[in-house]
Parts: sequence; C-alpha cells; structure tokens
Amino acid sequence: MVENQQSTKRKLLAKASRSGRVIAAWILLISLAICIFLVLAGRDVINISRFLPPCGMKMRYGLPCPTCGFTTAALAFFRGDIPGAFYIQPAGALLCLAIVITVFLAFITAVFGVYFPFLKDLAGRIRAWHIVLAVIVILAGAWAVTLSRALVQRGL
Repeated sequence: MVENQQSTKRKLLAKASRSGRVIAAWILLISLAICIFLVLAGRDVINISRFLPPCGMKMRYGLPCPTCGFTTAALAFFRGDIPGAFYIQPAGALLCLAIVITVFLAFITAVFGVYFPFLKDLAGRIRAWHIVLAVIVILAGAWAVTLSRALVQRGL
C-alpha cells in the first residue's frame, strides 16, 4: 500500500463518551427492569393479569386484535420457550428479542465504555417513517398469522 493512501478499514468498536455511557446505563436499567418483570411474571411470581385487561376485540368478536398474544409470547420468551413465543405472536417475540439485544448493547456501552460505530451510522440514516413503516408491516404480518390461525380453529 502506498504511504499516502489512507486505509478505509473501519474500527469495530469506538470509545463512548461519558454522557453516552450514562445514557446507556439508563437504557440498561430500564430494559433489565422490563426483562426481570417478565421473567417473574413467566414464573407466576407476579400476576400480570392484574395490570392488563382482557382483549376487547377477542371478547366481542371472538377474533384476535393485532396485539393479541404479545403478553403470552413475552412470558413464553422469558421462560425460555423462544420457538413457542414466535408461534404464539411473532411480533411479540421480535419485540422481546429487540429488548434482549438492547440489554446486551447497553451493557457493553455502559460497563466497558465502547460502542459499535456502524450502529450509530445506521441510526443516523434511519428516519422516523422507516420505523413506523417497519412496525406496521411487522404488526400486520403477525396479525395475519394469528388471525388466520384463529379462523382455522373456528373452522372458517
């Protein structure tokens, strides 16, 4: 390689600022609190039905709403039944997977003071409408799965 050519090789990790570490620590604490709550609820230590009313659409029409099964999928996921969680409600299992990835990345940043620069670059390119569109597509797809499963069970 010629001396005055610059390397285009990027670093895998970069040093996080102090404020970045503090933000990551808060994200870590909140995400861990959610995980711990769901683990305890999955083991019947916490009765989660006290916090969530039954689905009105399912009670009235006998068909699941777009978010039906999120709680059951989350409980299955945090009990360790990950394939079962994806079967129950794919979007709910994806949300749980996102929470676990968030815990991992926030832990790395908060504790070790490093982050992955490609994630920062990616976040800079993503717009709000990209996120909204992705959520709509994931919810619609998951609802189609749960709705078709409900219709098959009803014999329609």
